[in-house]
This record gives sequence, structure tokens and C-alpha cells, in this order.
Amino acid sequence: MSAADEETALLGLAPVAPDRTVPYGPHPDQVVDLYGCRPGAGPLVVLLHGGFWRAAYDRRHLSPCAAELARHGLPVALAEYRRVGAGGGAPQTFQDVPAAVAAAAEAGAEPGGPPREVVLVGHSAGGHLALLAAASPGTPVTRVIAVAPVADLARAHELGLSDGAVAGLLGPGPGFAGRLAAADPVRHPPAGVPVTLLHGTADPDVPVDLSRRYAAAHPAATALHELPGTGHYAALTPGTDAFGALLALLRGAGPAAGGSTGCRPGHPA
Repeated sequence: MSAADEETALLGLAPVAPDRTVPYGPHPDQVVDLYGCRPGAGPLVVLLHGGFWRAAYDRRHLSPCAAELARHGLPVALAEYRRVGAGGGAPQTFQDVPAAVAAAAEAGAEPGGPPREVVLVGHSAGGHLALLAAASPGTPVTRVIAVAPVADLARAHELGLSDGAVAGLLGPGPGFAGRLAAADPVRHPPAGVPVTLLHGTADPDVPVDLSRRYAAAHPAATALHELPGTGHYAALTPGTDAFGALLALLRGAGPAAGGSTGCRPGHPA
């Protein structure tokens, strides 16, 4: 499947309505959609969508993914957050992620039961945000899976990914270098949270090299699984081999068998 076909396959899916929606702030985008959060279900998956942090892309394109994970017995909290062009960007976007995770964990908890394991899954720009969350001391997140993440922000800025999306996220003006350093996951190791990267080798939107750089910078806490010949969207598209690899990782079984997934823990840049 070509990169264009992958994009069409995911973005062409009809949105799936959640079981319920929980707000975590006054802004319309400060909400979390819940799928399959029922007693006895497995660990809570908090899902962060991508779109290069821009308001043009919202959580609805990952709602079929959320619903399919819930169908496989994994309760999902699909988080929205403020984005560039609609009240977001630095620092608002960064503030929303921990607030969304906390609200999701509370909403997904079983009454009177122990806290659920919280697995944070982020795609693309959402993968960048998930990696930043992994570096935050005291996070309730127990594992992070970053799918095709913008894992090296400085390199993404150098490459001008998506017409300068990093500059749009961080904003113009004095202090840009400091804002870039503060928001760059490659400069901030995970704070006791294991990180798994899942990245297609044929990704034209976020090159796999960015994940390789992150894995090389933080080898002790990171496992990199590469998907040969896979682009940017397949791992979030139900029914694909790459989605099967994501599901296997969420279940703790490693990538799906069949030769479509390569495992390269700590692979250097």
C-alpha cells in the first residue's frame, strides 16, 4: 500500500461515537472520549492523535482505532487537546496532555478498585507529546507506545517537516532555542517509564530516522520496532498488519509474527 493509500484508508473511515465524553477543562477541545471502559477490562489506553499539532486535525480520525481496540478488550480514552490555530501551541498544548491523562485515569478507574495501568499511545505529533509525558516525573503513565513519533524535535525543525510545523508549535520570537530544547523528547530521558517506538521504514511524513535518534539517545529505556515498507498511518488503521503489531505491543506480546515487523532496540542513528 502506498503512503497516499495509507492516508486515504485511515482518514476515509467513518468516525465512531464514544460511549461517553469527559471534560477536563473549559475549552471545547479539553475533552476525553471513552470507549469500552467497563469493569474487568484491561489496562487503560490513553490515545493521543497527530496532525502536526494543528487545529485542522482532530481526534475523530482515530475514533475507529479507539473503537477497534475497545472491541479487542482494551478500554480507550481518546484525548483531544488545544492545537495551533485554536488556542493551542506552546505552552497550552503541553499543559493539556497531563491534564487529559489524569482525567482519563480517573474516568477509567473501577469504583473501589485499584488504579488501572495507564498505557499512553501517541501517533505522530501525539507521539511527540507522549514521549514528553514519559519524561515527566510523577506521571501516572506506566508505559508509552509512540507510533511514528516526532521524536527528535530539533531534527524535525531542521527538515522543515509539514511546512515548518515545529516553528508553528513553539511560536516566533526571542527564546525559540530554549523552547525547542524544553520540548524536544530526544533531550529528555524517560522518567522510569518504559518506551516503545513503532515506526514504518517507508514513512514519508515523519522519517524513521527520528525514532532511531531517540532510541540511540535513550537506549536503556527504549525499544524500537520498525515496520518494513510501512508508511505513516497503517499502524492506526484497523485490519492492517501494522495495526496487529500495535495490538500485540499493547497486549505485551511484542509485534505480530509474520515477518512484517523488525525489532531494533536501541538502533543508532
